[in-house]
Amino acid sequence: MSLEDRVHELAADVEPADASAAEAARERHLSLAKPPGSLGRLEEVGARLAGMAGECPPPVPENPAVVVCAGDHGVLARGVSPWPREVTAAMVGNFCVGGAAVNALARTVGARVSVLDVGVASNLDRHPILRAAKVRPGTDDLSRGPAMSREEAARAVLAGAGVAEELISSGGVDLLVTGDMGIGNTTPASCLISAFTGHSARKVTGRGAGIDDDMLELKVRVIEEALELHAPGTGDPLGTLAALGGLEHAALVGVILTGAVYGVPVVLDGIVSNSAALVARALSPARLDFMIAGHLSTEPGARIALESLGLVPLLDLDIRLGEGTGGLLAVPLVQSAARVLHEMATLEDLGF
Repeated sequence: MSLEDRVHELAADVEPADASAAEAARERHLSLAKPPGSLGRLEEVGARLAGMAGECPPPVPENPAVVVCAGDHGVLARGVSPWPREVTAAMVGNFCVGGAAVNALARTVGARVSVLDVGVASNLDRHPILRAAKVRPGTDDLSRGPAMSREEAARAVLAGAGVAEELISSGGVDLLVTGDMGIGNTTPASCLISAFTGHSARKVTGRGAGIDDDMLELKVRVIEEALELHAPGTGDPLGTLAALGGLEHAALVGVILTGAVYGVPVVLDGIVSNSAALVARALSPARLDFMIAGHLSTEPGARIALESLGLVPLLDLDIRLGEGTGGLLAVPLVQSAARVLHEMATLEDLGF
């Protein structure tokens, strides 16, 4: 079986969430000791968690993990970011020693951190939380040719799937948060969002790590060139991912799909995760049932992607860091949505 066949097999293993369990959760909320609908969107999150678990009330996720997928990008040579690619490796090292924002927030919400090197251009030192599955040392320039081959894209998807499966099956993880690291990676993310939603490059492209007006115009032109060169179609999601994506984007597709296969909720972070979610949906539409939008990134493409996915973000804190930070901040809300279904008294308990 080819790597591409294995990706499609993974996507085919995803089953829709249990609609009856979700409806049972909505009905249970009507019986709880509170005015109907008074917990707002938290009630719908609880219903979706019940559908994911296939039972009501759903289990409370007690063992979350963030998977930070890392890779470098050939398109960086076009000048789409002011930061050098060496920052990617430096930040991966920082993740490993616990000094990054993702580490601080993971400690706050009790999540473990797992880092996947699927395409960092530099050689990295070994570390217990770092999994080495480098497909290649960075992608090619997507504005001049395909970012990677179909086989490389498939290999990266399967690398992300492998990490997620290990965390779930061996580590007891019951909630996944998607994270990313890769200087220049909002450029391929914007390419993917444009390709899968039909919105223009200008509409989906933002300032990433804080670029100025001139660099933003360059970034938009580079994305327009890439889209014109590849003329991507949503009917071939793996091909579009290979042409326009990054290795970490591909790995995140694998994380998302594997969470769905195991019935584990996946909390999306920002624009890179959102773009990967569009690819995952194209590969397996049923996967939509298992994704939760953790927050709304300030990147314009993030809002467009989430609207296309039909997902409403839990938080809007003007975050644009990546790493999984916004997704981690949403973890207590997801846990709370399940816990109220377990622990709140009903009106009948109170004698009404």
